[in-house]
Amino acid sequence: MKKLTIIVGLLYTLSATAQNMDDVQINATQVAGNIYMLEGSGGNIGLSVGDDGNLMIDSQFGPLSEKIRKAIIEINDAPIKYLVNTHWHGDHVGGNENFANRGSVIIAHENVLERMSTTQLMRAFSREVPPAPEAARPAITFSDDLGIRFNGEHIMVIHVDDAHTDTDAFIYFPETDVLHMGDCYFQGRYPFIDLSSGGSIDGMIAAANTAIFLTGPDTKIIPGHGPLSNKEELIEYRDVMQSIRDKVKAAIKAGKSLDEIKAMKPGKETDEEWGSGFINADTFLDIVYTSLTM
Repeated sequence: MKKLTIIVGLLYTLSATAQNMDDVQINATQVAGNIYMLEGSGGNIGLSVGDDGNLMIDSQFGPLSEKIRKAIIEINDAPIKYLVNTHWHGDHVGGNENFANRGSVIIAHENVLERMSTTQLMRAFSREVPPAPEAARPAITFSDDLGIRFNGEHIMVIHVDDAHTDTDAFIYFPETDVLHMGDCYFQGRYPFIDLSSGGSIDGMIAAANTAIFLTGPDTKIIPGHGPLSNKEELIEYRDVMQSIRDKVKAAIKAGKSLDEIKAMKPGKETDEEWGSGFINADTFLDIVYTSLTM
């Protein structure tokens, strides 16, 4: 786990600390109907706009809140009534306090409230995360699922167990046929799985299977990171994770060490493309191996 800690810790520092937020631009894309995706720095934001106001999914980093608010105003000049969090990580909840102070009601899984209320140790980053300010924590929580009637649509908020973390939720707009998966989906790249927050490779695959069951051929899928996606690409993502998981599991059963498994290159067909992002091929193998042997 030491090598994983060094690599991921360095990447976290570069992406979340050294980046100049003044240079970040918020780009909005209409996904379908009244649903939009906003990209900036951190996790992709989902947005429902309409006569009831605005419902936002995730809030990226705090210093970007005013830019995000202005981008939303250009789409629909109405209050952000609800802010739904897909999980507890800072690049998804960093702006919570700012939006709550403007009247947004924060909704998330009950484990988000628990993790944001106490000091968390993110082992992969060698970093302690202090409790979030009370205003940044969810005011409404749920255990398994939640229904929200908003802007003429019944929105489904669905908890998935022990995937990217133990706090994950999908937000599905069935009438518009749009699904936001949070960090259970890193489109076209190997995912980061926060093992210290209850995540697991088996849970990530199970979450992908849940999303595949929910969606159809025309469903638009907003990933936690990466471009707007679809069911075909999600199935490929599931298959890549499952293939590597199965090969690593078989190698562990055969008594192979982590270094021996890396030498086998179980992801050789996808390593160059899928390992070019936040998590490279060796780091992903570290995560999968550790998840299977914890």
